[in-house]
Amino acid sequence: MKLNADLAQRACENIYDLEWEESSTAGVQRLRLERDDDQPPAERVTTVVRFAPGSSFAQNDHEGGEEFLVLDGTLSDQYGNYPAGTYGRNPKGTGHAPFSEDGCIMLVKLWQMHPDDRQQLAINTRDEGLWQKRADGSDQLTLLEAGYESVCMLRWPAGLTVEEQRFDGGVEYFVLSGSFHDQNWVYPEGSWLRLPPGSRQTIYVDRQCTVYRKSGHLLNPVSYV
Repeated sequence: MKLNADLAQRACENIYDLEWEESSTAGVQRLRLERDDDQPPAERVTTVVRFAPGSSFAQNDHEGGEEFLVLDGTLSDQYGNYPAGTYGRNPKGTGHAPFSEDGCIMLVKLWQMHPDDRQQLAINTRDEGLWQKRADGSDQLTLLEAGYESVCMLRWPAGLTVEEQRFDGGVEYFVLSGSFHDQNWVYPEGSWLRLPPGSRQTIYVDRQCTVYRKSGHLLNPVSYV
């Protein structure tokens, strides 16, 4: 199945416009944002996953790595608990048995981690001590800076204009709160946006906005074939 699979094209979805799909595990549902499974067993996906209270997955191994951001509730596994605001990376070769006692919602990216990436992270993005003020009045929390991709959280004040940027390696956003627009569209809370390599973008912040941003990863996308 292919969904927003052409990385050379702009793609945009809003989770509040989508219908939850049942997964193969009872109590776990998904909203699919992008999917490309033409070359099994690799299945490149970006999804929002919802765990009902008391639901769990059996042990699963991350053959292509896992990146996640807990949006609501608390995710747990045999290694610990990850409350809302936790950003995590589980590289290729790791595995766990996730569950949620009270339920949770999380953004998940699978089969997209560079094979040389061995950093296992769990970062509390709600720790104000990790954020840095920028000259334009916005705040930034750097989550990963590597030659193959950059990942960060950004907080933009209402009324901010971010002058035109060029993203040679493409860029991807998920809007956690607020709203911004660019020359193409308006992106309220729950929006997922992906722009291809070489894109130019000017951002206008309509309402105080917090976003997850990943860039540089689309020019030479990971392939495990």
